[in-house]
Amino acid sequence: MARRELRDDQWEQIAVFLPGKATDRGVTAKDNRLFVDAVLWIARSGAHWRELPEMFGNWNSVFARYNRWAKSGVWERVFQALSGDPDFEYVLMDSTIVRAHQHRAGAKGGMRRRKPLAVPREG
Repeated sequence: MARRELRDDQWEQIAVFLPGKATDRGVTAKDNRLFVDAVLWIARSGAHWRELPEMFGNWNSVFARYNRWAKSGVWERVFQALSGDPDFEYVLMDSTIVRAHQHRAGAKGGMRRRKPLAVPREG
């Protein structure tokens, strides 16, 4: 069995808030749990979407679905539903947990002073 980001009991709590269930109108989602695991992997690792392991599927498809859910308020509904549950503390993340990518920290040697693009004329 593949390693999961969420335990079975945690998954059962959020599954009812996600679109694409068999009882929903429209297309049934292939694997919402794998998709949520992929989003949590990205959030925890701080990696770029392109670095998503192949076991989660095509990175661009995962990103597009994440973006659709964000625009339609799915993540907000899940957060609201789980925000009072102390067992979900480790799922909620902020900037103190996720490291910035190494290139976001700044260049080696500090700031460089740049030359002006043009020298002002006098007179």
